[in-house]
Amino acid sequence: MAKCWRIHPHDPARVMALERSAGIPAVVAQLLLCRGMTDANAARQFLHPKLSELHPPDFLPGCAQAAELIHHAIQSGRRIVVYGDYDVDGVSGTALLYSCLRLLGANVGYYIPHRIDEGYGLHEDALRTLTADKAELIVTVDCGITSFRQVELARQLAAEVIVTDHHQPADQLPPAAAVVHPRLPGGGYPFGQLSGAGVALKLAWALCRRATGAARVAEPMKDFLLQAVGMAALGTVADVVPLVDENRVLVHHGLSALVERPTLGISALLQLTGLADKKRLDAEDLGFTLAPRLNAAGRLCQPQLAVELLTTERPQRAVELAQYLDQLNATRQTLERSVYLSAHKQLKQQCDPRNEPAIVLADRQWHPGVIGIVAGRLAEKYDRPVILIAWDPLGARPGIGSGRSVPGFDLQAALRSCSELLISHGGHPAAAGLKIAEDKLDAFRAAFCEAAERQLGAERLASELEIDAEAPLCAFTLEAVRQIERLGPFGYGNRRPVLCSTGVCLAEKPKSIGANGHHLSVTLAQHGVKLRAIAFGAADWAEQLAMQQRIDVAFQPMINTFAGRQSVELRLIDWRPTRPAASAACG
Repeated sequence: MAKCWRIHPHDPARVMALERSAGIPAVVAQLLLCRGMTDANAARQFLHPKLSELHPPDFLPGCAQAAELIHHAIQSGRRIVVYGDYDVDGVSGTALLYSCLRLLGANVGYYIPHRIDEGYGLHEDALRTLTADKAELIVTVDCGITSFRQVELARQLAAEVIVTDHHQPADQLPPAAAVVHPRLPGGGYPFGQLSGAGVALKLAWALCRRATGAARVAEPMKDFLLQAVGMAALGTVADVVPLVDENRVLVHHGLSALVERPTLGISALLQLTGLADKKRLDAEDLGFTLAPRLNAAGRLCQPQLAVELLTTERPQRAVELAQYLDQLNATRQTLERSVYLSAHKQLKQQCDPRNEPAIVLADRQWHPGVIGIVAGRLAEKYDRPVILIAWDPLGARPGIGSGRSVPGFDLQAALRSCSELLISHGGHPAAAGLKIAEDKLDAFRAAFCEAAERQLGAERLASELEIDAEAPLCAFTLEAVRQIERLGPFGYGNRRPVLCSTGVCLAEKPKSIGANGHHLSVTLAQHGVKLRAIAFGAADWAEQLAMQQRIDVAFQPMINTFAGRQSVELRLIDWRPTRPAASAACG
């Protein structure tokens, strides 16, 4: 099905005014206007985010109270355990808070649950084990906000619990000693979309302030917090929370921190993945290179190794762990390819995805550790919310499901509307997990598709491509694309801009590239300007493209660095034949 291009309208006079007042290229002015930046001051603030724009930790509901309780626990030598989730957000937040407590002299350990045997959240058996090992204070990271029964059990076992989380609260809060959460009812925090690691960073900041006794923390703590911004950035990008407001500030500065102040483990990962030579990372480096390796540990049920990598102080151990996680990631990729092929085959047999408001698939052979990644790939391919469910091979346990959203769809709200059909669920608007009994699948699929149709509407479910602006190829100079990069970090809530050019010619025959020939390389020409474009996973476009005289192209401009030299390259998103009335000089 051909996509309908929706090009954002622009007022040329406003574009010119912002271009002149802010001293930026016209195409960047257009993109800023798309993002609501209407004057030079707003544009400069957006292009140059400052750490001082972060809200103080005392603004975060429960943060000051939690810091006070933890400070007294440190002073009295009580045993503290940081209990985190097994995904990158939970792992990086756990590593961050554990490192902070260790710096402050705490008697501290950490615990990460087993993805399959325990699943998400606090677990009663784990709490019994931890308290038997003398844990007196348990601090959650990225979990616990709905764990009323588990927190009550910990209290009965003579352990205090502090919950730090960012997931949707239930009607009743857990009976914890303190609850740190950006969206507590009546809390009034200015930004409610922090990641779990972002919440952990705020608590670490508050702890350092409390230990120093002043708003300006002591130098060793300042150095730690600047490094910790990098770990918070990892969790923020990996957890697909909106990269706006505080999250954008955290990731912008975290990308620098990961290069300038890496932990030993991060440094080993950067070397292993070839990112160590980059002067500055981007969010895609985190989302597609670093995070998958950390996530592989949790997905394949060894999440404690990811925390150890981020916190180890032994260089050789850091190298060994980085290499092992890289091997786990290769195994994860093999499993992911297998599940993707199986899911895609099942989808084709089950329905035409273009006629469905949402996709819900299940299988007994799928590994529950990779279904979330595959759900994300299918959601991107079909522009539909997707849920994949892995049944227990023996049928003894509930199915484990993982879902991914699309822009404009609140996945967590949809799951809440189907909650009577689920054993449990949790997450946020972009990504969520669930447990379900096998006999509820058909009813759940119907209810979830109804929820998707209600939220998105028939018009939204038509295949559309949102384009920020139209500009000729000559507009994409190296300097202009460098300025476009300043609109990042890009990700959920702040997507990399999509632009288009019309009446473009192919300067040479399209070429299939990549190890399996799945990608496509083309050279585009217009008005004497030639630019290379890559279309990932679109080798099947080659024959049709070769038959066209002129085409319109939708793309994302990028900077390609090779052998120390930089050049502009386009990531080709879509194309269509140029209408007869349109014309351009290819040259």
